[in-house]
Amino acid sequence: MVSKQDLKQVSPLVWEVPASFRQDMRVPGRVYADEALLEAALGDRAMEQLVNTTTLPGIVKYALAMPDMHQGYGFPIGGVAATALPDGVISPGGVGYDINCGVRLLTTGIEAEALAPHMPALMTALFENVASGVGAKGGLRLNRSELAEVLEQGAAWAVRRGYGVAEDTLRTEDEGYMAEADASALSPRATERGLDQIGTLGSGNHFLQVDRVSALFDAEAAGAMGLREGDAVVWIHCGSRGLGHQVCTDAVREMQAAVTKYGIQIPDRELVCAPVGSPEGQRYFRAMSAAANYAWANRQMIAHLVRETFRQALPAPLRDAELRMVYDVCHNIAKIETHQVDGRLIELCVHRKGATRAFGPNRPEVPAAYRALGQPVLIPGDMENGSFVLIGTEQAMAETFGSTAHGAGRTLSRSAARKRVRGEQLRDHLEGEQIVVRAGSMAGLAEEAPVAYKDVADVVAVVHEAGLARRVARTLPLGVIKG
Repeated sequence: MVSKQDLKQVSPLVWEVPASFRQDMRVPGRVYADEALLEAALGDRAMEQLVNTTTLPGIVKYALAMPDMHQGYGFPIGGVAATALPDGVISPGGVGYDINCGVRLLTTGIEAEALAPHMPALMTALFENVASGVGAKGGLRLNRSELAEVLEQGAAWAVRRGYGVAEDTLRTEDEGYMAEADASALSPRATERGLDQIGTLGSGNHFLQVDRVSALFDAEAAGAMGLREGDAVVWIHCGSRGLGHQVCTDAVREMQAAVTKYGIQIPDRELVCAPVGSPEGQRYFRAMSAAANYAWANRQMIAHLVRETFRQALPAPLRDAELRMVYDVCHNIAKIETHQVDGRLIELCVHRKGATRAFGPNRPEVPAAYRALGQPVLIPGDMENGSFVLIGTEQAMAETFGSTAHGAGRTLSRSAARKRVRGEQLRDHLEGEQIVVRAGSMAGLAEEAPVAYKDVADVVAVVHEAGLARRVARTLPLGVIKG
């Protein structure tokens, strides 16, 4: 186990586990945290998992952890690691089971005060129209040919069929599409699980939320994003559902043999991996890219359902509001990117496990609308304390492969949260705070209680002050849907 005494403080908000800490470490491990968040990170196996990540073949610079870090599968959640192509490895545990779990933000142009009297009816309609919960099935069932198109086209598949507008994809990370996707790389079971879950929210920490913009910190960036103080906005947080989970399950099984085949030594079997250029590595990357495309199409379909519900459930003139995309970011992903390492540009496989891309200004990957400012960063918090919109920075490009935190980060397991909180009491408390709650079960609601998470404001303060992303706006909940 790693203790605080084992860490070297590099700067006020950066801590390092030196490569000399353990004989098998190839690079140091770095953590972005203040004193309190660091203590929280030392309370489970997250720091040990960070050290384990430093042993991956081909890893460059550092294994990194963001201030929302906590124990995950293989990598810590909040972990970032980059390996050099072609011999560096790709690890399913560095992506996770919910491939391209991500966040989408829509503006409404409606003042929250005007929306308030209609919130109960609106949230009921959203809960009825957007399927949520474990194994939830959507209203759109695909045949295998259509699913293959979704897997290889991503969000654009939905837009071409009228479930959105061109601006949606232009304001989505990678335009909602990874070109390396290959539907044939998925197992029959993964394919089966994806046929009827498009346009569904899922369960766990996934949510659909209507918020009020409560504060602006950067008027120029907020203006570019269409964010106005006092307006209502919509957050959508979900991923690739059962299909993505199966892709990870299949890859972990296959790569258990690959580590032996390629003579890879790992300290934890959850870190099974294969060289990026190997048949196993390429097969997983193609399947993972397809699952990422499925997730983008899923969020696109949910955005369409949200727009339709606003039109159906609200009276005139509110029903005429135009819900516009701010941005869609993904986490739980591995991408091939070019970054500067030791003074030269090299091609890397960047794993972001519970971490968000935060590219700075003038990167071609950033949409034209934001290119001069930097990529929008969406960091959701718990269902009471709200969420933040930020912007990527040059410093993130230099220090973290253009990465930052992805959320508040858990402090309690789901089972521990259920023991501490009763769902009915939590619902009553939130509704007493004028937050309308719709949930599939009270047990599921209790698992996501605010007490189970770090304070997102503390996490955001670290990434802002460390220079990994710059605060733009904060939003606070008006209505929450949990599966």
